[in-house]
Amino acid sequence: MGKVTGFLEIDRQTAKYQPASDRIRHFREFTLPMSDEEVGKQAARCMDCGIPFCHGPTGCPVHNQIPDWNDLVYSNDWEGAIRNLHSTNNFPEFTGRICPAPCEEACTLNLEDTPVAIKTVEQAIADKAYKLGLIKPQPAETKTGKRVAVIGSGPAGMAAAQQLGRAGHEVHVFERESRAGGLLRYGIPDFKMEKHFIDKRVEQMEGEGVTFHYGVNVGKTKPLEELRAEFDAVLYCGGAERPRDAGIPTNGLYGIHDAMPYLVQQNRRVGGEPVESAGWNAGEIWAGGKHVVVVGGGDTASDCVGTAFRQGAVKVTQLDIRPQPPKMENKLEVWPYWATKMRVSSSQAEGAMREFQVATLEFIGEDGQLTGVKCAEVDERRKPIPGTEFVIRADLAFIAIGFAGPFTDALVAEAGEALAMKRDARGNVAVQADDKAYATSMDGVYAAGDVRRGQSLVVWAIREGRQAARAIDLALTGQTTLPR
Repeated sequence: MGKVTGFLEIDRQTAKYQPASDRIRHFREFTLPMSDEEVGKQAARCMDCGIPFCHGPTGCPVHNQIPDWNDLVYSNDWEGAIRNLHSTNNFPEFTGRICPAPCEEACTLNLEDTPVAIKTVEQAIADKAYKLGLIKPQPAETKTGKRVAVIGSGPAGMAAAQQLGRAGHEVHVFERESRAGGLLRYGIPDFKMEKHFIDKRVEQMEGEGVTFHYGVNVGKTKPLEELRAEFDAVLYCGGAERPRDAGIPTNGLYGIHDAMPYLVQQNRRVGGEPVESAGWNAGEIWAGGKHVVVVGGGDTASDCVGTAFRQGAVKVTQLDIRPQPPKMENKLEVWPYWATKMRVSSSQAEGAMREFQVATLEFIGEDGQLTGVKCAEVDERRKPIPGTEFVIRADLAFIAIGFAGPFTDALVAEAGEALAMKRDARGNVAVQADDKAYATSMDGVYAAGDVRRGQSLVVWAIREGRQAARAIDLALTGQTTLPR
């Protein structure tokens, strides 16, 4: 702990944003970085807690040693801070930007609603490390002679590949798209995280001996059995991209889309890639000059809101079937766990109209084109209340109510039902009873990330990738020095 009385003397401060009127005119990041001195002051607020709930199990999924690197930042030891941060998190520049920060919810100072600005400090450490040239390839000194294939280059696949490469294995990553990152690149808008950060990590990993293969859709363009024959182990990190069925009658109208094709299209535009994609062929989707309705209240829905505003939408309305949460939570009931309370994302703050406790009944239109969304208020059981129906004008609607699991049809079709990886009750790829082994029902095949645990956070994907890498290293060599 750097400054014993820091939390008493220094007010909480986080990085500010560009005004909404300015940031909606571009797709770049809009956070205004704090100075090193300001970041050091925020790190000085970290207390000498008896139990630091911030770094697990209720706080950080990767168990970042937050008090330690706060102290190092306060002491202006940026090299020590990034070394400590990298010991638990391969990509802090990712999580420092897009993690919802359960660590701050678990902070002891959150009992007073003034938690340490952990996320701000984490991003500052990573960005400072790049400026100082501290993020370099760390190739293994010795090789094991073992070969591992990783299917998918999202945060789970990238984390696992980097860990396995540093353990001395020959690692090959097979990615369906033309660039690495998975939904980190194609699903999360650039205004939340610019994609050059992914490119820098890919460059680092290539310097460590990891080989990336793009445009390879395992199960379609390359049989899974070929990978099993060529490699000593295969890790499946395909993500959970299958949209949940909303059960809302579309009446065959044009202008209704799942959220992910829309976000992928815009990310491709920003990245200079063709909008058309075999995996997300939904036609050209553009919100400019339109009234937009987004069904759903989560992060993906919020990303649709921000993207629509940047494309020039006239009005954006977000529908949430849940009741409006309280402004503040009861700390004695929920702390240090994630609390249900009224939260406003940066995208929602750009002018979205939010409707709570509303069910979407059906989409209505004229001449095959969407013109409105029919809604109704719901009771405490989320059942529509008769007589409360109303219609919201809509030229374009997005369904963003989450994901139902992974796209595993290709692997199932190739291997046959008898040989395919078993799934759990939720449709995710099942692993052995000892889930830390990450081994599937197919010999030599492992699974990690959203494909195993279901839709979750990037920080959980990194955690799963790291743990799976440890399990594979242990299985291939009989011992491991990789951290859990």
